[in-house]
Amino acid sequence: MSATENRLAVLFPGQGSQEKGMGRELAEASAEAAQLWLMAEKASGLPLREIYWEGDEAAMADTRSLQPAMTAVTLGLWFHLKSKLTPLVGFVGHSLGEYAALAASGMVEIPAVFELTSLRGRLMAEAAGGDGRMAAVLKLSLDDIEDVVRQAGESTGKILLVANYNSPGQYVISGEAAAVEAAAALVKDKKGRAVPLAVSGAFHSPLMAEPAAELEKALRRAGLRAPSVAPVFHNVTGRPEPDAAKALDLMCRQMTSQVRWIDTLAALWQAGARTFVELGPKGVLTKLLSANLKECGEPYTGVSVAKPADAAALEA
Repeated sequence: MSATENRLAVLFPGQGSQEKGMGRELAEASAEAAQLWLMAEKASGLPLREIYWEGDEAAMADTRSLQPAMTAVTLGLWFHLKSKLTPLVGFVGHSLGEYAALAASGMVEIPAVFELTSLRGRLMAEAAGGDGRMAAVLKLSLDDIEDVVRQAGESTGKILLVANYNSPGQYVISGEAAAVEAAAALVKDKKGRAVPLAVSGAFHSPLMAEPAAELEKALRRAGLRAPSVAPVFHNVTGRPEPDAAKALDLMCRQMTSQVRWIDTLAALWQAGARTFVELGPKGVLTKLLSANLKECGEPYTGVSVAKPADAAALEA
């Protein structure tokens, strides 16, 4: 897979893509992948292999363990397959996945990415005591959703915004509980569907300002370098940022800023990506491709790789 028309983008999923046994097959076959799990366990102080290879759904959903564990899984797949993933247009990760993208690009050291994702997971878990909620909104236009957000925010006097622009027809709202509940009722009135998300806070909203300030300190201590493999297309802007200092500023804003996934995929397309390879379980991001790229007018390929055997699709 090296022809120009098949230039690649590598996609890293985030929370919600976890599944039992994830990463086990590769870690048991590859010392490099096993070492990533060890680094993740050291940084988090948690028995991640036990949780994700033997645990239950509740334990696997805990953001304190999920963030470093998912990063170990996705980076393991990247290092296992990177020789096949050329030529690269860029990396992108959805929310948490952006940290794996930074590590794969060479912008952050591997041990540091586990320290950062472990801290991010702990900070988000601590936000669970607040009043934040999130809900996916389906089957409505963006104009309708923005109208719902405005009405619900005004009627309740609470914070509410569109947090994730995942695809035309799939958005996520985030804010204080009363406003999210009011918005859900308005969505139903407009014949849409609001699905509450099983998360511990109003992520990608101003309600995350306090944990974001703590994470910023760690990000600035770790620092970022210019990408050495391929650029990262950032959630905050949907665009690549080759300047390390500016990229660091974007990452410091990520927890309180919106995830502009629609813009990100459009920018990757404009940059020449025609094959999109998702590294991680469930294929959530691969499923979003059709809604985002259906108007582009050219064929594309989406490949979801959750385990080594899935890589055979890269040879097709």
